[in-house]
Amino acid sequence: MEKFMKRSMSLNLPALRIRIISIKCISSTKHFMVFIKHLGHGGDILLVQVYVDDIIFGSTNEEMCREFEQVMKSKFEMSNMGELSFFLGLQVSQRQDGIYLHQTKYVQDILSKYKMNDSNTYGTPIPVNHGLHPDKDGKDVDYKLYRGMIGSLMYLTASRPDIMFYVCLCSRFQSQPKESHLIVVKRIFIYLKGKPRLGLWYLKQRLFDFKAYPDSDYDGCNLDRKSTSEYIVAASGCSQILWIQQQLRDYGLNFTGTPLFIDNNATISITNNPMKHSKTKYIEIHHHFIRDCAEKHLIELVKVHTDDNFADLFTKAFDRTRFEHLVNMIGMFNPE
Repeated sequence: MEKFMKRSMSLNLPALRIRIISIKCISSTKHFMVFIKHLGHGGDILLVQVYVDDIIFGSTNEEMCREFEQVMKSKFEMSNMGELSFFLGLQVSQRQDGIYLHQTKYVQDILSKYKMNDSNTYGTPIPVNHGLHPDKDGKDVDYKLYRGMIGSLMYLTASRPDIMFYVCLCSRFQSQPKESHLIVVKRIFIYLKGKPRLGLWYLKQRLFDFKAYPDSDYDGCNLDRKSTSEYIVAASGCSQILWIQQQLRDYGLNFTGTPLFIDNNATISITNNPMKHSKTKYIEIHHHFIRDCAEKHLIELVKVHTDDNFADLFTKAFDRTRFEHLVNMIGMFNPE
């Protein structure tokens, strides 16, 4: 997209839908309030996202943006807020070399709210050997405080996948939070204090591609010591791939044959060799649809070394060196 624009408006949503459809914008098959307009075969595209009384729209052709703005202004009362820079707590920096998404202001706000501004910082959100467990004999803490901190962090994961695993791990103890759990949550805040501007970086000249990385953590859960096989994780990832493929087709992009990078040879073997299915009767039948997707060339299973599996970041804790490497690999960026 050349530029994304934001317009704030007050109107009746059904009327808006009728108006957008009347100017030949097609509703997305996956998002009820996303509208798409294509200009000729393989030509420019206009995207319109409606959220309550706000509209974000962008196009590969700036003229399409201006035309859409004029049409909407002629039918609705709108206030012009210019180029998109801030939306629902998400900051958008549109530069010559790409787009940078971050929540720096939100990080500073929650640090102030929970009085964590004066703390020292850590290189990782939690230690490798964190040992988190229910801690039934531990000291109780204010559950409202704990849940509030978890909720604040959950909203931050929109632009901070580096803390996703750790926030989800701590969220398991919201019903009966203990002092040991609160200490770990506070450490996540302390980590954020050291890297408040870390965000997602989308380079303009980088080749646009679609790849997937599933992963599982065997016996890593201290709560029940249960493991989820890599095969089942891959099947779940496959369903997400199909959803995204359809969304991209709405935008005129076809990514059939999406590579699914897996660091487990057995998963690839079971998927590609039907003869092995007699040995996997313990797996629910619905998980085997990944084989059908592979046969239809919707996905392609590719072996990747464990060290290069980006999904590791979302399944386990690491030391600072490995953690920072993975954060870098998934495209996170700190302008400082």
